[in-house]
Amino acid sequence: METNEPIYIRNMVCDRCRMVVRELFAELGIETRSVELGVVRTAAPVAEELRKRLSERLRIVEQVKTEIIRLVHRDNGALRVNLSDRLSEITRHEYSQISKLFSETTGTTVEKYFIAQKIERVKELLAYGELSLGEIADLMNYSSAAHLSAQFKSLTGMT
Repeated sequence: METNEPIYIRNMVCDRCRMVVRELFAELGIETRSVELGVVRTAAPVAEELRKRLSERLRIVEQVKTEIIRLVHRDNGALRVNLSDRLSEITRHEYSQISKLFSETTGTTVEKYFIAQKIERVKELLAYGELSLGEIADLMNYSSAAHLSAQFKSLTGMT
């Protein structure tokens, strides 16, 4: 069964998201009429099988993002888990597949996304002023405050 209903996509928040979604649709051979934040309108009806493939790919990426955000922003202690094993467990896919799909869909690697989320959390913790840099480094599972500082400067340009 084919349908020409709009396709709704959660967490599209920027022009990069629109570009990536447009590329994903093209890769699956689906011509788009418009790609806006959160909704895609296709030029022609989309077969149910293609909708399922598209949905599955986007679902996996969403699961990865959600789990990384949960690990970093809510479950600080859980950062000691092996990320690739954890993502494979929750998505029920091999990490190599997850990594490839995530990179193709988001334009960044899982590891870079994870580090960016950790640095965002570090910024929050620094703003609260309740923990020392060493305590934050330990909480965020960095080997040392120096390693955290180097990664922070690399991503933000600030010391």
